[in-house]
Amino acid sequence: MLIPCSTTFRKGEEAIKRQSHQNNIIVKLENINKEYDQEVLKVDSLELNKGLIYGIIGPSGAGKSTLLRIINLLTPPSKGAYYFHGQPVSKNSRELINLQRKMGLVFQKTLLFSDSVWNNVAYGLKARGYNREEVNERVGRLLDQVGLLDLARRRADTLSGGEAQRVAIARSVAFDPELLLLDEPTANLDPLNIELIEEMIATLNRGKNITVVIVTHNVFQARRIADEVIFIDKGAIVEMGSAEKIFTDPEYEKTRLYVEGKVIS
Repeated sequence: MLIPCSTTFRKGEEAIKRQSHQNNIIVKLENINKEYDQEVLKVDSLELNKGLIYGIIGPSGAGKSTLLRIINLLTPPSKGAYYFHGQPVSKNSRELINLQRKMGLVFQKTLLFSDSVWNNVAYGLKARGYNREEVNERVGRLLDQVGLLDLARRRADTLSGGEAQRVAIARSVAFDPELLLLDEPTANLDPLNIELIEEMIATLNRGKNITVVIVTHNVFQARRIADEVIFIDKGAIVEMGSAEKIFTDPEYEKTRLYVEGKVIS
């Protein structure tokens, strides 16, 4: 079952986590630019350290999801360099697939197979060649952690939105990815499921040392669960820092206005 994780406890961990994980860079982006008809993202530099939770916040259309897709290697940048554990990432399709297998990705709209909850979580493990005993152990443990073991044989398409999202996250972390990328995972969910998913994210981060990147419109959520917050506006990173600093003493006026819920231009 889910292990409670109070906000006070998480905030007490922040300084220790940042210090212990400093300079343990898992992903580094340099001079990243993405253009469609016009430029939608321009990131001069971004480093993600192993074992931290990053919250990406900003107005609609700011480039948050584009940045997440570039980190996941789903969307190639128009230009710029991507490094994974210090090694440059090439455009070789096999290499990209191998790196993507080290990442879990969950979208706002849950995409599950029309099969049982158990088989949804087991699918990735079977595809990677895990034996039956290990598949059963991992799936059972994960479903217990997310509070859905009693629904293991239920068809996934009969679940509530919050239940389905918990299954999607369990499926994404079943193979112990290094990165868990979440795009608005709690949008339109009720407060109970929001709390359950936030606790799940925190538990996975602490227990598995998984680096988490979560895009959210909910600034209160970013403050509750993130170690580091990235504020994006008009395709650029305006400010990045500890959650405490971003929400109590931001460097830039635009950041202050946004976290206070005011309109920015």
